[in-house]
Amino acid sequence: MCGGLSHCKIALVFAVIMDLLGGSALLIGVFAPLEIQGRDFGDLLVYTGALFVVTSLAGWVLWYSGNIEGLSSKKELGHIGSAVDRLARNLSRKIRSYRTHH
Repeated sequence: MCGGLSHCKIALVFAVIMDLLGGSALLIGVFAPLEIQGRDFGDLLVYTGALFVVTSLAGWVLWYSGNIEGLSSKKELGHIGSAVDRLARNLSRKIRSYRTHH
């Protein structure tokens, strides 16, 4: 049933709950008259709902990045992988030596 969700189910649940709470708070803050003793609390719910929705983005990013498939292993890359490794190592050494000399 949840085969397509595969990894990072906690991040998915976090994101969905934060979206539900945020959406509910936003809708209640906009459409419900929330005046208590002459003070309007609708703005508070709107801002709180927006904060929940923005926080849910972290959960969505974690869930999405946890489900990225297909990073190639060194065996699959063969000689290209080792060439890229050498290039990255050389570039890193040059940057490091530049920083120590300046």
